[in-house]
Amino acid sequence: MERITSRANSTISLVRRLSRERDFRRERGLYLCDGVKLLGEAIQWHAEVDTVILSDDLADALGGTPMPEGVRTVAVPREIMHSISPMRTPQGALFLVKAPDLTPPERLTGGRYLILDGLQDPGNVGTILRSADAFGCDGLLLTGSCADPLNPKAVRASMGAIFRTPVWEVEAEKLPDLVRRSDLALCATALRSDTVSLECAPLTRAAVVIGSEGSGVSPDLLDRCDATIRIPMEPTCESLNAAAAAAVVLWEWYRRGLPC
Repeated sequence: MERITSRANSTISLVRRLSRERDFRRERGLYLCDGVKLLGEAIQWHAEVDTVILSDDLADALGGTPMPEGVRTVAVPREIMHSISPMRTPQGALFLVKAPDLTPPERLTGGRYLILDGLQDPGNVGTILRSADAFGCDGLLLTGSCADPLNPKAVRASMGAIFRTPVWEVEAEKLPDLVRRSDLALCATALRSDTVSLECAPLTRAAVVIGSEGSGVSPDLLDRCDATIRIPMEPTCESLNAAAAAAVVLWEWYRRGLPC
């Protein structure tokens, strides 16, 4: 195991930039994860772990734990771990993973997709990815300046789903054609004259748009939708948080496939 003690070391600088900069993550093809449990998930699900960085105390405890072949392991003093971790209270383990290809395929072969339109909170994106994984969604499509799914906050909130569930970024103008090419209905959680309640929505093969909390679904995308969906709720409540709305839609999809 290597040991790094300088804050000016190139690996330490790399971690700092991966934590902060979306464009740099794309340029280097790497993203930053934190936590021992998440590291275990990454190894279990065969994520392409590049480098593991452990604080000295944790390195002593985990020094004998086997890593996949080719993974670089580094120990650092606790104060350096505090300076580079994206968490206020670091767990003592950071690791770099090779980024997946975020370009969607020419055709989506599954039948259940969520489209996140302009969600700005990476924690919400990660939480939705976790729900998508739990309820058998075939993948997430991110559009409209959505938060980065490889942001450390999104990765942490996904609780390992980032290693299992496909996620892609799509330009807004290309999204409707991709959905049509894939023989999917394009639906949105929004109010319109043709809005139907969720339990009656045509979800056999569909891509459902979840809009941002502040702006909802963008008008251009909403105009291209085949149907709009209303989630039943008490009249005293105007709307749900995007992550909560996504979970309800995903559960309804999942429920329909369960045996009676």
